Formats: sequence, C-alpha cells, structure tokens
Amino acid sequence: MQQLAERLRHAGARTLTGVVSDSGGVIRAKTVPARRIESFARSGMGASLTWPVFCVDNGIAMTPEVNVVGDLRLTTDLERAVVLDHGFGWAPADVRDQQGELSPYCWRSVTRRQVARLASLGIEALVGSELEFGLLGADGRLLGESDGWPCYGAAVYSGLSDFAADLCERLDAAGVPVEQVHAEYGTGQFEISLPPRTPLAAADDVLLARAVIGRVARAHGLRDTFSPVPFAGGSGNGAHMHLSLTKDGVPLFSGGSLAEDLTTEGARAVAGIVRELPGSIAVLAGTVVSDERMQPGHWSGATACWGVENREAAVRLLRANNGNPHGANVEVKCVDSGANTYLATGLLLGFAASGIERELALPAPVEVDPRELTPQQAEAAAVVPLPSDAAGRIAMFEESQEVRAVLGPELHAAVLAVRRYEASLDAGPDLHARTRSAWSS
Repeated sequence: MQQLAERLRHAGARTLTGVVSDSGGVIRAKTVPARRIESFARSGMGASLTWPVFCVDNGIAMTPEVNVVGDLRLTTDLERAVVLDHGFGWAPADVRDQQGELSPYCWRSVTRRQVARLASLGIEALVGSELEFGLLGADGRLLGESDGWPCYGAAVYSGLSDFAADLCERLDAAGVPVEQVHAEYGTGQFEISLPPRTPLAAADDVLLARAVIGRVARAHGLRDTFSPVPFAGGSGNGAHMHLSLTKDGVPLFSGGSLAEDLTTEGARAVAGIVRELPGSIAVLAGTVVSDERMQPGHWSGATACWGVENREAAVRLLRANNGNPHGANVEVKCVDSGANTYLATGLLLGFAASGIERELALPAPVEVDPRELTPQQAEAAAVVPLPSDAAGRIAMFEESQEVRAVLGPELHAAVLAVRRYEASLDAGPDLHARTRSAWSS
C-alpha cells in the first residue's frame, strides 16, 4: 500500500479522489490530500449509512434499515488509481463497514461476485462499453443546436477535433485506450468506445473515462452531460455493454453447432440475459428521464429479445468476422448512461450464469424490427416489451428473484427505495434541467 501511494505521489498526485457510483448511478466522491493516501486506502473515509439511498435530487430515500444511525467507510483501490492533469489523483472506491469488511452495500462487489460465479463454471468474461454523452457550450445549450448537427458529420467532428484528440490522448495516458470516437446521431452528442477488459476493470474504466471526459470538456470551455435524456424531446445517451465469454480459452459465442454458430453454453447465456432483462431495467435504464429513450424505434433496445445485428433488439449478437476483430460478443443496448456500471455489469454476468446453470433454451432470433412480428412470431421468440414507465420498472424489479439474488437483499432494497422516491418527483418541464448534470463527472 505504501509503495502504491508513493507511486502516485511520485507521479505528481496532489490529492486523491475516491469515487463511487451510487444506487441511482450518480457518481459521488471524497478527497484527501496526497499525504493521506495510505489512510484513504487502509481505514477509508467516513460516509453516512444513507449513501446507498441518495437520490438524483440529493434527497434521501431512508428505510428502516438505512437511516441516520450507522456509518460506512469508502476505501480506495490503489491498484486502479491514476494521476490525471494538475495532480488530480483518481481511484475507484469500495464500501466497507467500520471493521474494514466489505459492506453488503458495496456496489463493486456485485460485479466481483458474478465474476466468481462464472469462474466456478470455468468461464471467463470480458466487457466493453460504448459511452454516449452530450457536449454543452458556455450558454448551456447543446453544441449544434443553433447551426445544425449532421449525425456522424465529418465537419462536426473536424470542428471538435482538438477536443477529441486531447480526449483520446488523455484517456490513453490514464490507461483507458479509445477504440473509436465520433459525432453521434443526436445534436451535440459524441460517443467513444472502450476495449474489452475483465469485468471489474471495465466497470472502473467507465467511471474513469467519464472523469477524463469531464475534465477535457471543461479545459475546452465545454460541459458534458451523461443524462440519459438531457433535453426533453432530444436524443438519449446510451451506455451499451458488450459481453464475451470463454471457457478454457474457447469462445462461447462462436464456433458452435447451434444457430448463428453459438455453442450450447453460449446460447444458454444469451437466453438467461434475454429472460431476466425486464426485471433489471430499474437499474439498467431506470432514471427519472430514461422513459423517453426507452421507446421502440429509438435503437435503444426497448424489447427483450435477441437477434444478429438487430439494433432494435435489446440483445444484439455480433458474430466473429473480419469486421469484428475482438470476436463474437453480445451487445446489451438497453443500458443507459444513468446506470450504476457495477450493478449493470454484475446483473448481465449473473443472468448469463443463470442461463447456463438452469440450461435455458434460447428463443428464436428476431430478424426484423420487433414491432413487425405477428403475435405468434413474438410468442415464439419470447419477445417482451421492456417497461418504459416507473411503475412498470419498479414492479418487475421488486418481483425478480434473480435480480435480488445478484444484487443481494440490501442493495436490492436500496435501489427499490431510490426508484420509488424518484418516481414521486414532480415530472414538470424543468425535470431535464434539474437532472442534466447529475450523471456527469
């Protein structure tokens, strides 16, 4: 620990900020001066027991179990710590109790447990992420709002190429190499793709990338927003997750004898993800502004089904070919940028493991827009529209035993309390303005 701390100080760390993504996906933090890095990692910094039930408006959704009595400790993972510009030290944090044991409210532990679950089956996972975000000018408006924003436009990108180049270089320096960057479909929207990593590292990378994006944007006189829908009627920001699985080094999503080259265990894993998605949307796309994005026709994966290269399916299989150098994987499209990345990662890994353990049968693939299916075709493909309203999300989340098992009863109850509280917020015209910066770094 002392060697890791000295490494950070030698790299120029003036402070160390430990970050968590809370139950509602909002990134929160505590900071110490560089001389206290060891203490932050060993003993941690105090956080009230209510941190797991903080809400997007900074309200607190207290429960009989989570209230004013008790304390938690945030402890930084110095193995993942980096020093960014101006001596800004950054590290993901675990949540522990006063005795130093990992708390049942530790969000990172959800991913850890499911990695171990898959490992018990002899399976290893890799996860990659696509991060969409909006760029705001000094006037608080999305770039391109006044003079147009051709989606994927070369001129749009050219005008922001200094920002994008700085972003790529600073992410690379932070150990988060960018696969690609481009101006996205929505006005003022950019996207970066991150390479596949082991699941916990991939989840950490999402928070680190968002921290770097925020700092580079501010250096260029811009602000970022990761709100799932920053402006009413505008495009939504997704955080698509790509999952690949191997067993003894052999891919499970290619080289098999089943439909689309899937192996038996690969097909079961996909079946588990598709089956359990409805109960998890309160986490994956459950914010107070996620409803507008989670609609058919928005390429947001609003329907629980799977298909090869189907951008309207919640689970999109990308086959191994020349255009996919990382190999076959499944992309889960319904995840948005308001999701807690550790909970989302853990849930998808857990669903894959469940499908394998229970030997689930894979439904038929969907080869068209799900809205074009006849009732009989939809039934054969086990197509289920994902809930796009708070009441539906909460009901399915509360009922899902698989989701509860993956999160653990404590975090399941905390997320439930947060989503119920947030569902009671006034959904007036200023809701987007009040939450626009909530999920930024």
